[in-house]
Amino acid sequence: MPLNTDSSMLEILRRIVQEVDSAPNFQAALDILVSSVREAIGTEVCSVYLLDDRNNRLVLMANEGFNREAIGVVSMAMDEGLVGLCATREEPINLQDAASHPRYRYFPETGEEHYNAFLGVPIMNRRKVLGVLVMQQCDNRRFDEGEVAFMVTLSAQLSGVVAHAKVLGQLEISKGSRGSATQIFQGLTGAPGVTIGRAVVLYPPSDLDQVPDRAVDDVDSELLLLAKALNTVREHVRALDERMRGSLLPDERALFDVYLRMLDDNALGGEIAERIQDGNWAQGALRSVIDEHLQNFAKMDDPYLRERMSDVRDLGLRLLAQLQEQESEEIREFPDNSILIGEDISTAMLLEAPLDKVCGVVSATGAANSHMAIVARALGIPTVVGVSDIPVTSLDDAEMIVDGYIGRVYVQPSRMLRKRYKDIIKEEQQLTAELDAYKDRDAVTPDGFAVSLCVNTGLMADVARAKDRGAEGVGLYRSEIPFMLRERFPSEEEQRQIYRQQLEAFAPKSVTMRTLDIGGDKDLPYFPIREDNPALGWRGIRVTLDHPEIFMVQVRAMLKAATDLNNLHILLPMVTSVSEVEDAVALIHRAVEELQEEGEYAVTLPRIGVMVEVPATIIQIADLCRLVDFVSIGSNDLTQYLLAVDRNNSRVANLYSAYHPAVLRAVRYVVNEAHRVNKPVSICGEMAGDPGTAILLMAMGFDTLSMSASNLLKVRKAICLTPMAQAKALLERVLAFDKPEDIRAEVEEELTALGLIDLLRPSTSAT
Repeated sequence: MPLNTDSSMLEILRRIVQEVDSAPNFQAALDILVSSVREAIGTEVCSVYLLDDRNNRLVLMANEGFNREAIGVVSMAMDEGLVGLCATREEPINLQDAASHPRYRYFPETGEEHYNAFLGVPIMNRRKVLGVLVMQQCDNRRFDEGEVAFMVTLSAQLSGVVAHAKVLGQLEISKGSRGSATQIFQGLTGAPGVTIGRAVVLYPPSDLDQVPDRAVDDVDSELLLLAKALNTVREHVRALDERMRGSLLPDERALFDVYLRMLDDNALGGEIAERIQDGNWAQGALRSVIDEHLQNFAKMDDPYLRERMSDVRDLGLRLLAQLQEQESEEIREFPDNSILIGEDISTAMLLEAPLDKVCGVVSATGAANSHMAIVARALGIPTVVGVSDIPVTSLDDAEMIVDGYIGRVYVQPSRMLRKRYKDIIKEEQQLTAELDAYKDRDAVTPDGFAVSLCVNTGLMADVARAKDRGAEGVGLYRSEIPFMLRERFPSEEEQRQIYRQQLEAFAPKSVTMRTLDIGGDKDLPYFPIREDNPALGWRGIRVTLDHPEIFMVQVRAMLKAATDLNNLHILLPMVTSVSEVEDAVALIHRAVEELQEEGEYAVTLPRIGVMVEVPATIIQIADLCRLVDFVSIGSNDLTQYLLAVDRNNSRVANLYSAYHPAVLRAVRYVVNEAHRVNKPVSICGEMAGDPGTAILLMAMGFDTLSMSASNLLKVRKAICLTPMAQAKALLERVLAFDKPEDIRAEVEEELTALGLIDLLRPSTSAT
């Protein structure tokens, strides 16, 4: 038995994981896995069964040790066989005499009747069964503890590989048309609302694995794109060969000849052209050909030939880069009612799309309060994130329904389902029409308490919506968004013009501009920040204080933009100490003095505020209030740091809740402490835009609630119909609770009694 020590177990485990990770595609990874496990354990059979979500059946996807023709043929329901028992129990099943177990089922296709020992280990990902890893042996014995531990560890490693393959569409368990039945995928709510449209797959450049299949009508056009790409790459290879003439020996330069032969029309070029003629677009044809070659190389015993895998992949990436460059020169067509879908849709990817044609967003990764989801909420685009098992690359142009209320995605929905969601959309439209009555009303409770409602902005598109819905100013201007839409830092004059538009649009109402807040989940393509733990890393004020040249340019632009308007407030993000505020305030004073000396602009010192986003700021709120004019709570990050939940990590996203008692008690503490020294307090996170939490914040005494324009009228209606006395009574009740789900239930019960529950979700929503 090879696994006689912990060190040998770890060494074998590492080797298997490394081989699986380096496999050219998912099926090759499974084949390598079962072969390596069988050899490492010294058992007769190793198999992998994976769950077919469409039919809820476990399908044999790889095996080493019995009839390989059974792969893809043998399947069983979750209540069948020992494999099904392992999956339903969600725990290892270790049997000495498998055939004597009442759940044993014999499949003649496998030829397994002479195997006695059975060990099945479930493959789990985020509490969901993806499949079962199985070992079988002729000996009449139970597998020992070391073998079980090894298989459990390996299964845990494999779970991520399986989940990722499903996302990329590399795992096609069921054969046949994708449109044969409605597929349902569960994720997390990114932005509320429902929509019906067609999928447009977005993927990062030069990522061969994520290129989707896409049917094309104009085959000749795709062949022409391929020919241009092949010629360009050939020219690059020849130029590289020539440049290295004096540096490499002839034998070493022979690789370039190999590359050129591989690019020949009788080699890769011809194979890709055949796939195009079969109806796939050039990039999808390229990916499928490269995948096939990599799989073949992986099976070779000769180490030298196996090393040629990297050459094939390199050529594939070079060709893909050329094809994508040609595509970028053309304007990609987005149909009306496009639903953007990708493995990881960034804020920049969303904003680069034609927003007038985008009706929904689906991201396989991410969480409800990622920056992209926040921007989608601001734009009123229904969004579902963290849909970990959706086969992204196979869904281009598929009809989809996105239910942002419950975080669900339907692919190829049935006629009945479409009708149901069209009714929900009509109800939403009716609610929107009813909310129009609140456009010109003040946010005043029935018993006479007024609340200031402001808007969060970042795009000029936000301005028109905010003014139309009666925003009383800007509580948060996200200055990083204009930075994200450029390929370099915008100049001082470019920034001045951008900020001037915002300030003029709302004058004389105040506009609170947050200084550059990058890092974490907000990257600039020209200023990348790579960190193991970005949430606790270099972000917000830390970046700009380390780069005062960036900070000073931005502050000067803001001050210039506010000339004669005097409605600028400056907000400092991600503050954790008094010294940071002192340094930032000193730089702002210096910028004012510089501009006053230059004399071109009549600038004045704006009101300066600090964001409360980390626990340290809560504890030091009294000290910070001495240095600033106002306080603004960023509830998204504050919730993240209080609960130790990365808001971009879908694995723990279910733990993130603004209704958590720790969050509610913390924000109330900040309000009370700031008011004790007569400093106004606003809240600009997503808590302010949720009608349920908004009435709790109102009861706490917040001076201003700032939210996306899409939520303004909902919150205003909730305030206008909720007496302050009733809101305060509700607040006192829920602050005594110790579970977020209990608090949410109590708030929703109150909203139901007030006739306001439809502000959270339509009554006909498919919950």
